[in-house]
Amino acid sequence: MAYEDCTYHGIQYGPETDRGDDEEWKPARILVEEPEFGPTQRQMGVTVLRELAEPEASGFGWGYNGGGTSAAAAAILADALDLGDPDKAGIGYTAYLEDEVLVQLREDFCDDVLSQLCDQWRLRRSIILRWSLAWYLQRGIDEVPTALRELPPLQSQT
Repeated sequence: MAYEDCTYHGIQYGPETDRGDDEEWKPARILVEEPEFGPTQRQMGVTVLRELAEPEASGFGWGYNGGGTSAAAAAILADALDLGDPDKAGIGYTAYLEDEVLVQLREDFCDDVLSQLCDQWRLRRSIILRWSLAWYLQRGIDEVPTALRELPPLQSQT
């Protein structure tokens, strides 16, 4: 499969978000959008390709390190790395066996990236893949997911 970039867009209502008394609670969402370059990627009206599914047992979260953050990391990394279902790939944390390397990747992604984010954010797939590749290289792990072996070289978007 040829490399395709996208943007992951997280939307969560935090305590500082004024939702009003009459608005019902909404779960955190992670949308996968067509990539846009420059300030337009932060504007409304981008094309949503799909939405990542929350695990049945928990919801997504970020801005802290906990179960919701691990669930979000598992979904994002499984999608970005083309691993398929997070649980079946061993990066989730439900009924299937966990892959020790993928679980450590997930938890470090939580610590390094997702725990630092605010209520709404966007991350390009290319950034996630380059962070993941660096993670594997720092640990001297030669066996990497196919998506990391097929990562194109950096190019300027000018």
